[in-house]
Amino acid sequence: MISRQLLLTYLYLLVYICLSSGVILYNKWVLSPKYFKFPFPITLTMIHMGFSGAVAFCLVRVFKVVAPVKMTFQIYATCVIPISAFFASSLWFGNTAYLHISVAFIQMLKALMPVATFFVAVICDTDKLRWDVFSNMLLVSVGVVISSYGEIHFNVIGTVYQVTGIFAEALRLVLTQVLLQKKGLTLNPVTSLYYIAPCSFLFLFVPWYVLEKPGMEISQIQFNFWIFFSNALCALALNFSIFLVIGRTGAVTIRVAGVLKDWILIALSTIIFPESTITGLNIIGYGIALCGVVMYNYLKIKDVRASNQLPMESIPDRGTKDKLDKKSSDIMYKDGNIVGNNFGGNSAPDSILVDEEAPLLPSSRLSYIGRSQISSHSSR
Repeated sequence: MISRQLLLTYLYLLVYICLSSGVILYNKWVLSPKYFKFPFPITLTMIHMGFSGAVAFCLVRVFKVVAPVKMTFQIYATCVIPISAFFASSLWFGNTAYLHISVAFIQMLKALMPVATFFVAVICDTDKLRWDVFSNMLLVSVGVVISSYGEIHFNVIGTVYQVTGIFAEALRLVLTQVLLQKKGLTLNPVTSLYYIAPCSFLFLFVPWYVLEKPGMEISQIQFNFWIFFSNALCALALNFSIFLVIGRTGAVTIRVAGVLKDWILIALSTIIFPESTITGLNIIGYGIALCGVVMYNYLKIKDVRASNQLPMESIPDRGTKDKLDKKSSDIMYKDGNIVGNNFGGNSAPDSILVDEEAPLLPSSRLSYIGRSQISSHSSR
């Protein structure tokens, strides 16, 4: 039984790594002017949002697989709308970067994600400025700069798009914590897509109408229904695969899987896209950045374990444990966030594992603490 469960966990991790890498490579292939020749990133992002929103609507309203949350107009206007705006922006800028820079270099730039989230959290006063974390962020930044300097096909426009998308995602994560968590609103993967995807679609409509619609003459569009349908389906499946991985593994395993995925993706991109040339300076710079990320992850996991030490009198009884067990499985929110859980207190969003291709399902310090507390006090 133990080996079967372990095998299932590894299978989920494998599915997550394959889907995450596949979605990134698929998007690059579709958007690249050298391959599928569909250089309209906003349109592609709108297809993803429209498809995800439609599937979520069917699951919530038609088949009633998932019940909608108690959403008021005030919460929607003050929380969901601004979060959706930054969500749409992060996907828009991130997908646009594929037009200008290689997949390998994009993955190297994504090492800046914890840096951006940390500084945004400090500015928004949701996290404290710690010099041990700051030194790691500085190391990551230096590594990314070295990697950028060694990039053969360096493109300023593509780099700016990618970095802007990273900071937009960081703002979304912080807003999710500040706005939704304080409201006590809990969203699972389906309900998060149900509320956020349509709103993000509307936000993308304005830049699409101004920037892409004029250039989309019928003669230039290579539209293939099965290509776009399978692409959107893979993006949706990635969201749910992350949710399954979160439910079966801890923070350490997920972060290690994320690092492994990045290395696999960089290697695959150089094979599939020959123009994605990697230099020795690229590898050295990314290695330095990765050391900073690993040390940062170590500090965050150490904080999680330290806050996980509960006094004996706070151990819940069996009835409370059952409620907690149910609660811990219901608070997953992506690519919104994990919200409404009191275990983690005021945890900083920079501890969240982020997969930029599936921004509605990150793992958080909160979920890890919740699972750890339940398992440490149970009879298992």
